[in-house]
Amino acid sequence: MGDQAATRVRRSRRERGGQTADQIDQPAVWPGVVGGRYRPLCDDEELAVHEAALHLLETLGLSQAIPSMVDKVTAHGGQLADDGRLLFPRALVLESIETARRDVVLYGQRPGLELDLSGSRVHMSSGGASPSIVDLETGRYRDAATKDLYDAARLVDAMEHVHHFSRSLVARDAPDTLSMDVNTAYACLAGTAKPVSVSITEPHHVKAIADICYTIAGGERAFRERPFLTVMVCHVVPPMRFAEEACETLEAAVLAGFPVQLIAAGQAGATSPATIAGSLVQSVAETLAALVFVRLVDPDVAAIFAPKPLVADLRTGAMSGGGGEQAILMATAAQMGRFYDLPTSSIAGITDAKIADAQHGYEKNLAVSLAAHAGCNLITQACGMQASLLGASLEAYVVDNDMLGAILRSVRGVEATPETIACDVIAEVCRGEGHYLGHAQTLARMKADYVYPEIGDRRTPADWEADGANDMRTRAREQARDILSRHYPDHLDDETDRALRERYDLLLSRADIGRPA
Repeated sequence: MGDQAATRVRRSRRERGGQTADQIDQPAVWPGVVGGRYRPLCDDEELAVHEAALHLLETLGLSQAIPSMVDKVTAHGGQLADDGRLLFPRALVLESIETARRDVVLYGQRPGLELDLSGSRVHMSSGGASPSIVDLETGRYRDAATKDLYDAARLVDAMEHVHHFSRSLVARDAPDTLSMDVNTAYACLAGTAKPVSVSITEPHHVKAIADICYTIAGGERAFRERPFLTVMVCHVVPPMRFAEEACETLEAAVLAGFPVQLIAAGQAGATSPATIAGSLVQSVAETLAALVFVRLVDPDVAAIFAPKPLVADLRTGAMSGGGGEQAILMATAAQMGRFYDLPTSSIAGITDAKIADAQHGYEKNLAVSLAAHAGCNLITQACGMQASLLGASLEAYVVDNDMLGAILRSVRGVEATPETIACDVIAEVCRGEGHYLGHAQTLARMKADYVYPEIGDRRTPADWEADGANDMRTRAREQARDILSRHYPDHLDDETDRALRERYDLLLSRADIGRPA
């Protein structure tokens, strides 16, 4: 089994096919552009991380496993040690990796929004669960509310290069945790037809969130066939300790038919080793433990491998998401996902900047680019987040959409074919007009080969000054206001919306979502 698994994971970076853009009738980028060419770890280092994770799981294990997990794992060769730590045998972990689903698809509420997480296909997502938002009118940070979460989802619904909406804000106007979970799910699902991910705070809340999804889908069976909401679960309290209530939530979510994102987010130098390699190993081990568990709950579970190790500024101990260390750590986490050939999610884009300024730009671009080029299937926190995840900014979604388009274009790379090399075109131009500006190929390839910014300014200084000399943040704020003034998604029909309102105390009014009372 070990040799077979090793062979399996060593060939795991094979591509399963991807779209190319030799045809001139398709856009320059698309959801699922194939990455994976960037490999910060060499082959021997990949195997070293893999072997270290297996060693930790087999010899150290994790503490605070819930009873159902203990029963399932020990029934398959695991052990509960004298000190209460649950040990995961190597063979069981390898079998879980070998037999886990590679065909995970995240669905939208409308056809055509599906995200195929197989191979090295790359998709961009929001995320963050920020307690604060930068007010679009005042530019000041304030507590986030349900309406802000709905507005963020509406913006993402209109952003071409953001493919998935992960809950970005905490609905702090909710009176209790059940209300927060219900209203979070509703605001996200009403705000965008794109695939959605949320967290659920307590296990007994899963039933309500499932009921909302089943109602929208037209029944439980319909939702299970095309699940449009994924449950994100931080199943550990690092280092190497399960979060008991979160594990109960994880089990309930799997049984309810949700895809699940298995998140281990230790903080290097605080709750995981200060070394990049050590932090990576611990996060991989913690995530693999959850993979074993959910597959024992349901062998057909749609599970997303999501080691998301973070970085601390060791001068203060505070989280620091904007440095090169965070960027390379997430790229290695994505590479391990490719090593195992598992559907994989990573965090990137955690800028420490407080507004959409130069720091915002260079920190986000570095981290998201590395994760994308490493072949991460779903990059969360890629847009909208600021202040080390303490704040979200509606104008930043607009700015970051431009950035993500450029990154995706760089991931797509170059297709060197006889048509694109174009020796005949070069000869024709050299013997003719001497430039390519009016050539038929140039006009034909404008959209197939190039991504054009919506907010980035390419005008001359004179034209820019004549138009008011506005900076990117100002232009983004204006566009965000424009979108929010007119874009009210209508994928959630009135009958379904009213049925949900009869069942749950929704904080968003019908007027808030652009509907008559």
